[in-house]
Amino acid sequence: MIVAILFPLLYVLLLAVPPALAADGAASDSASGAQPKTSSALTPETPPAACRDCAGVQYFRPSSPLTPASPLTPALSRQGRGGEKGQGRGLSGAPASPGQSHLSSDPRVRTARILVGRNRFPEALEILRPLAPDHPDQTDVRFLLGLAASRWSQVPGLEDEKRLALLDEAIAAFRSILIRRPDLVRVRLELALAFYLKEDDSLAREHFERALVGKPPAALAANVQRFLTIMRARKRWNGYFGFSVSPDTNINAASDAEIIYIQGLPFRRGQEGRISSGLGLVGWGGGEYQYPLAERWRLRTGLNLNHREYKGSQFDQTFVGGYVGPRWLFSRNTEMSLLATASQRWFGQYSFNYDYGARLEVLHRVYAGLQLNGRALWSDRKYQQQKFLEGPLMVFSLGASYVPFPIMQVNALVGYQQQEAVADRWDSTGYWTQVGTNVALPWGFTVGASAEFRWTDYKAGWFPFLGDNTTPREDQTRILSATLLNRAITVFGFSPQVAFSNQVRTSNAQLWDFKRNLVEMRWVRQF
Repeated sequence: MIVAILFPLLYVLLLAVPPALAADGAASDSASGAQPKTSSALTPETPPAACRDCAGVQYFRPSSPLTPASPLTPALSRQGRGGEKGQGRGLSGAPASPGQSHLSSDPRVRTARILVGRNRFPEALEILRPLAPDHPDQTDVRFLLGLAASRWSQVPGLEDEKRLALLDEAIAAFRSILIRRPDLVRVRLELALAFYLKEDDSLAREHFERALVGKPPAALAANVQRFLTIMRARKRWNGYFGFSVSPDTNINAASDAEIIYIQGLPFRRGQEGRISSGLGLVGWGGGEYQYPLAERWRLRTGLNLNHREYKGSQFDQTFVGGYVGPRWLFSRNTEMSLLATASQRWFGQYSFNYDYGARLEVLHRVYAGLQLNGRALWSDRKYQQQKFLEGPLMVFSLGASYVPFPIMQVNALVGYQQQEAVADRWDSTGYWTQVGTNVALPWGFTVGASAEFRWTDYKAGWFPFLGDNTTPREDQTRILSATLLNRAITVFGFSPQVAFSNQVRTSNAQLWDFKRNLVEMRWVRQF
């Protein structure tokens, strides 16, 4: 009954609404002065070489006059340093001219600003590079340095190695400003543009979306929307990996109860199945490639891997999963994927179970800062030894990601799960909800917190864990998590993050409750 309700709701919410929203977005682009689009909202299919003219935004060429053709101009408004009001109000809608007064009174900085305005980027960088480490107006100097490096990277004829080095220099300059002042929207826009030019689309998209929440001028927002459209169309490769050291107080999620009651009589448990703690090494990674089939169609193929290892091998865990299937760019803001999936899990040195099935994914961008996603999964789960657990699994979930401010993100998720098994008592129905947030603070710190609650109901037949065979088993699980990241510390683009998780499951069945504290010292991708 619940499944029959959830699936139509998922379809109506995430598929029926997008065409109207896409039409509104097109009207908005027209009103804001954006260039008219062709018959396809996804063109151009392939951006020009090195993205030097992407989305109709012309970058500054040597010996050409500074022009207001692009809202992303090499000029820092008077409010760009420490004076932004509200959410990004310091971002000027019109480009500043070379004669506009600058925040820094240092004549060298003023000279560099003029050189940037005249597209003499190498000369400007010669002045700015020695000043950046310890100049009292570091925000101004590093902003100009980032602009000069980013704009120079787009000069025709530049070698790829030199171009990438300049973009890395620009990214480092903008990033150093945001470490201290994560609220500066103009700096975040330029950082996003540098990532875009480097074709690091995942990071570019994240910062563009956050900057749009700061309500930049309409012309600039229109350009950003075109950047987002191009990134969506040109997406090919995507990958990730990471590792952590993880102390765990309850590796096997076992109950700490020492006494079990059977027919009212107490019995002391043996050592088998008791709590085990230890220090784990965790590694994870994966990647995806999207092959273009047509203008709005891609073929997605991906692989995910996760391995957790402890002293000895009894509690080692390994997961490998893969998928393949079409991705349909339904409209400018909506996409859908239908994927065939397969996965296998190992515990210790032995294969535990494997799954094969299908997954439907729907993603819809309501507006800048708000994104909805839905997922429906069906799989047939097989076990190597515990055959009584085999059966089909269905999972449905609806999620939302909201960025109320450029420095803050909020995520929410609700889900439903139904598992059937050969042994009737293992048939289960589950519900869960999760909410979390992360906030970028000054001096490079990012803090996060989340709470997850799960309810799982099983059929009857749990004697001696329950007093009789007619009472169903009911579990409730609570997971509280917190993270602390320092963006100012990086090693090869990765920053240290400490994550803490407190997990508690309560059950009306004996030995199925547990408590667990898990700490992870991770290295995660920076910006």
